[in-house]
Amino acid sequence: MKTLITSIAAPFTTSVTRALGVGMLGLMLAGGVQADHHGMKKDIVDTAVGAGQFETLVAAVKAAELVETLKGEGPFTVFAPTDEAFAALPEGTVEDLLKPENQETLQAVLTYHVVPGKVMAEDAMAADSATTVQGQDITITTMDGSVMIDDATVIQADIEASNGVIHVIDGVLMPE
Repeated sequence: MKTLITSIAAPFTTSVTRALGVGMLGLMLAGGVQADHHGMKKDIVDTAVGAGQFETLVAAVKAAELVETLKGEGPFTVFAPTDEAFAALPEGTVEDLLKPENQETLQAVLTYHVVPGKVMAEDAMAADSATTVQGQDITITTMDGSVMIDDATVIQADIEASNGVIHVIDGVLMPE
């Protein structure tokens, strides 16, 4: 298991982590509080919490200290793994990622699931890749009416939030 974490963390340098942190801080400062009481939809985090199938993802977002970022102005496109997707990872992976000493690795994994801007399913189907907030590209393919993000299948698309859109996926994406 330690090898998996090490192989995930190896490509990330301190300077990249700092740059991501500064960028996230800027997003947090720029993102205002969304006015739910004015008829707006819930933000991405509140939408995920309310869905009931993203408990592990929400716990990971909290552990990575990304809640305020994903409540920010956006817009963001989030490819959200279900609880079942996290459960399918090798035993101990989620627990290891949630440890405080692995916060940078967890942030990298989670930001690999986020694309800047609001990318609806129709637009995603027309693309072959997208650059994530983490910095690497995800591969987008369409086969037999299904959209694949890397090796995960989109099982529900276009869940709109006040600051972006969520596409539910059946796997956890891992950066190289």
